[in-house]
Amino acid sequence: MKSSLVILYHREPYDEVVENGEVHYRDKKSPNGIVPTLKGFFSSVNQGTWIAWKQVEEREKSNFEKRITVEDGGYDVQRIPLTAEQVKHFYHITSKEAFWPILHSFPYHFSYESTDWENFQTVNRLFAEAACEEAAEDALIWVHDYNLWLAPYYIRQMKPNARIAFFHHTPFPSVDIFNILPWRDEIIEGLLSCDIVGFHIPRYSQNFVRVARSLREVEVVKTESIPEHLTSVGTALAEPEVTTQLRYKNRLVNVDAFPVGTNPQHILSTLQKSETQKRANEIREQLQGRKLIISAGRVDYVKGTREVLETYGRLLERRPDLCGKVNLVITSVSPAAGMRAYEVAQNQIEQLVGRINGRFARFDWVPIMLYTQPIPYEDLIGYYKAADVCWTTPLRDGLNLVAKEYVIAREGKSGTLILSEFVGAAVEMPEAILTNPYSMDRMDDAIDKALDMPIIEQEERMGKMYKTVTQYDVKCWADHLFEVFRSIEPESETTKEAATV
Repeated sequence: MKSSLVILYHREPYDEVVENGEVHYRDKKSPNGIVPTLKGFFSSVNQGTWIAWKQVEEREKSNFEKRITVEDGGYDVQRIPLTAEQVKHFYHITSKEAFWPILHSFPYHFSYESTDWENFQTVNRLFAEAACEEAAEDALIWVHDYNLWLAPYYIRQMKPNARIAFFHHTPFPSVDIFNILPWRDEIIEGLLSCDIVGFHIPRYSQNFVRVARSLREVEVVKTESIPEHLTSVGTALAEPEVTTQLRYKNRLVNVDAFPVGTNPQHILSTLQKSETQKRANEIREQLQGRKLIISAGRVDYVKGTREVLETYGRLLERRPDLCGKVNLVITSVSPAAGMRAYEVAQNQIEQLVGRINGRFARFDWVPIMLYTQPIPYEDLIGYYKAADVCWTTPLRDGLNLVAKEYVIAREGKSGTLILSEFVGAAVEMPEAILTNPYSMDRMDDAIDKALDMPIIEQEERMGKMYKTVTQYDVKCWADHLFEVFRSIEPESETTKEAATV
């Protein structure tokens, strides 16, 4: 039976468990990331397929089991077998050393020499072929993120009438930065092959439109005002209006901007668990009245962890009265082996933590606790609940769900959120302490304000942000996407007529 919904995403959506010598594929239990949300879309279709890659040995390819059914998942997974060398050049090098720095506006990290563009094309073509093999004639084929930029073009060549949607989970940079990519024409042709191209916020969608117009004969068909829950002026990533429809090659391309939400119900239910409450209480007891600052993320030069640590070091030097009265918890999860792009960043973080602790630590107080391995979800929520300040100031970030999770974990009560102006979530939560992580003075002012803010102001700001993140949650994002998807249903005569004008 062909699928009415086919999702293309590089990550596998299941846990592979071996029991009594048998391999079982079970639905992931972790709530982290976008994967659980995407899987939820399968509940509304009769048959769905998820397409991902799986690393295998060359000798295993001939007998590789491409299709599996996830136990209790209600969908199939079509796996594309890639060798370690293919994965290395597709993901670890080309994606992370060429595309990632451009997407996040760090062109000096861009690497051309090691990029294997031919391998990137091959992998995208394999995803496209798998999608066309699985999709029913009226299926929606939903492609995710920059790793699969070219897949829509190949799908359109094989299935000219396919309904193709794309969601971009990272930032989309300005035209002068994006056009550094030598493969910009092929990438834009891929995105313009879609019926819908989605982004988190209007700034990213507008950047895409500007790039498309710089490289192709593209007509702007419709421009609209910014959605009511997004800031239109006054912040670094604000846009006063947004383009929502283009025409290219006599076909309409819908452009959408709607940020992914988090799952408030899951976070709140996790807070009610005895193990979470126990962990939060243990953290408070260990603090012995000290204030707790948390900065959660992973090793990446775009995450701004070095800037946070440098600011914290200056704080202890500027305000010696705080020594012994405040603690910083840093979760900076180490990258997978082979991720060369992050080795320097990891060394910098570890050295800075050691330097600050070595200078300021006392027998009864260590200023910084660094976690380089993932923290169990319940423990992380416990830290959010206990933390007086959440300090999340990436130099660039597509959205940043950490900020939203912290607001929910504090249940709209006291606590302060320091948020970079250059993350997508900043246009949703202007009530946070917005700061410029490139400025030492702005960062110093932000941490001072967070630590000194009166409780009544904390509650006022947090209450507004709590209302935003609980109203525009992941379900709202999903409902919005369903509404957009309906706009490209085959029976939509409006779309057909507009496309032939």
